[in-house]
Amino acid sequence: MATVHVTAPDGGYDIVIEPGLLSRVESWELHGSVVVVTNTTLAPLYGEKLAARLGAALVIVPDGEQYKTLEIVAQLYREFVSVGLDRSGTVIALGGGVVGDTAGFAAATYMRGVRLVQVPTSLLAMVDSSVGGKVGVDLPQGKNLVGAFKQPDIVLVDPSALTTLPQREWRCGLAEVIKHGLLADAALLEMASCSQNDTRAAAELVRRAVQVKVDVVQQDPFEQNIRAHLNLGHTFAHAIEQVSGYRWPHGEAVGVGLLAAARLSYRLNLCGASVPEQVERILKNIHLPHRLDNLDPQALYAAMATDKKWQSGRSRFVLLSEVGKAEIVEHIAPEYIISTLEELL
Repeated sequence: MATVHVTAPDGGYDIVIEPGLLSRVESWELHGSVVVVTNTTLAPLYGEKLAARLGAALVIVPDGEQYKTLEIVAQLYREFVSVGLDRSGTVIALGGGVVGDTAGFAAATYMRGVRLVQVPTSLLAMVDSSVGGKVGVDLPQGKNLVGAFKQPDIVLVDPSALTTLPQREWRCGLAEVIKHGLLADAALLEMASCSQNDTRAAAELVRRAVQVKVDVVQQDPFEQNIRAHLNLGHTFAHAIEQVSGYRWPHGEAVGVGLLAAARLSYRLNLCGASVPEQVERILKNIHLPHRLDNLDPQALYAAMATDKKWQSGRSRFVLLSEVGKAEIVEHIAPEYIISTLEELL
């Protein structure tokens, strides 16, 4: 078992990483009435058994990024009222990033906030979205435009759940692992080739990736400065998701977004050619997309204008000067961005 402690402004919490946690729910310390929120895919795999063993209500939402909406949040509010969740209760978000973000936002706002336990089941959620206290949903105009900061009571990570992930979902999570490696832990770039069926190796991969994010969010819990580095590749990625109608999964969009960020860094003479070459080589090795599949660069650039990371209409990108060193660059000429996108067609 590994435990990573997070210090947050309104109190700390632990991220517990332990194979078999989902089979030892009797040891979980929960408060008040409990609601397990999961999706239609995970309910028969884990959700029904977990709710039964906890004596909790089970709320099931549709599976997919297109359901990360205010409409689903309103559905959750109605379900919470129906099952009698009160201000002393606990919401368990069981699933990937969509479930964690949506259920987390509902927990942050229902009755002005109830307790939240994150139980991520995808690699992407384990290493990224369940950590750091950011929750929210999408609008038609852009991704994560409605949200809140909501620290969980605890994050419970069972790496054994990764063995049931579809390979595509595993690769999507590796995109965030690669991002963390590019930001602060180059060893993760080599570890990304590990097998999802090697639970011990996967647990160490998760622990190291989580530690990178924790180190950053503790310095900047409300994203005023250095925490923005965690958005490396994401300005491109969110545009890819939006323009594709969310046919591109988040992790695949992040992978191409990391390459686009590296290439833009090189185009602006911030880094040498070896940086984008290394990123592209890693993407190819783990079979993540490294091209845009004919998405329109002009449409992608237009979508970036609604990205919440842009400020006062000015472009704002996280770029690399080398592996392990990121910086924020603002007001980049549109032609540099569009040319970088055109290279990836």
